[in-house]
Amino acid sequence: MIRVSDTGGDWAAWIFSADPGAVRAARSAVRDQLRLWDLDSVGDLAALLVSELVTNALRHAAGPIGVRLVRPSGPGVLLVEVSDPLPDLPRERTARPEDESGRGLQLLASASRRWGARPGGAGKTVWFELAVPR
Repeated sequence: MIRVSDTGGDWAAWIFSADPGAVRAARSAVRDQLRLWDLDSVGDLAALLVSELVTNALRHAAGPIGVRLVRPSGPGVLLVEVSDPLPDLPRERTARPEDESGRGLQLLASASRRWGARPGGAGKTVWFELAVPR
């Protein structure tokens, strides 16, 4: 894991290698950073959603996975981004009861304020917002 952050503390970012340990490391990094920002109230949810997106990146893309948090200035919205080198944008699908996978984006859509994906120069970024309680 490589950590990168701004000097003012308004954002934090990490780059994880594409191995199974990345999911646990990303969850831990997100929880720790949100604790430092006194945003513990959204720490578990943010960590859960990040782990879903990092798992998707591991399953479908080969290469480094980026995670970035942008702290709200005052009460508002926490922005979370997960990037990977695969250019294909994710598609939300309806999983059948017997399906082993396919529920991650449904969870993301129902648990976040809003979410989306955008192509990048070397892959894509999937992002979501969480409301930060006042």
